[in-house]
Amino acid sequence: MAARTAFTLLTAFPLRGPERLDRRLAGRAMALAPLVGLVLGLLTAVVVVALRVTTGTPGHRNQSLLPAAVGIAVLALASRGLHLDGLADLGDGLGARRVRGRDRALEIMRESTIGAFGVISVVFVVLLQVVALSAAITVHRGTVSILVAVMTGRLAATLACTGHTPPAHPDGLGALVAGTVRTRDAVLALVGVCAVAALAGRLDFDGGDVGRAVRAVVAVCLGTAFAAALRRYLTSRFGGLTGDMLGAIIELTTMVTLIVMAMTLPTPAVRFLGQ
Repeated sequence: MAARTAFTLLTAFPLRGPERLDRRLAGRAMALAPLVGLVLGLLTAVVVVALRVTTGTPGHRNQSLLPAAVGIAVLALASRGLHLDGLADLGDGLGARRVRGRDRALEIMRESTIGAFGVISVVFVVLLQVVALSAAITVHRGTVSILVAVMTGRLAATLACTGHTPPAHPDGLGALVAGTVRTRDAVLALVGVCAVAALAGRLDFDGGDVGRAVRAVVAVCLGTAFAAALRRYLTSRFGGLTGDMLGAIIELTTMVTLIVMAMTLPTPAVRFLGQ
């Protein structure tokens, strides 16, 4: 039941949700968010690999930008665009903060319309995700990169729901899931994602090795650290957690993890991590 609930909360898969969703079940479902990321990552990786194979031309390097763009589009469709909508709402709320304060910013985030700050946020985050994935494909790390990034993004949602973080609103998804994930379950989720990331790096479609496995684990850790800092800032700024913040945390953590996976710096340390 918890796994099915996790998929109904975080994807557009045609699954029937529970008749009654309480905080206990919501917490168990959010603890399984990385499992949702694993399934979405595998699905996206298959699409990306298929496009890489079918869009190449004889004597030329296979395409990287088109598979990357389609892969990110698949992720957006698989979640009904809810995470991007949360990112847009958060962008509008933060854009209004200096003039109107916390309460008005929260009201803006709950409005159905999207303003200029929201559009800018979505455009740049999606652009960075596509470019980073394209760069990772170019250096033959595309498959492991998309899998690790999508899992880490959903892991960030799990970790955001731990501790004693209050909801910013008395209703909505934030009120349902804030503070519901047990610390033990969050630690197990983190360890599980690191283990899968290492395995994916070792068995990568483009040629796995130990260095790639280490890079994948480092990307998970850096993405998770970024997500923790972002959650702390947002909950301090708004006084709690909302569903929009969870969506934004997922998208931004996915972006950061993809950037880490795409980075290739001329240093011995990075060469050791799988260059």
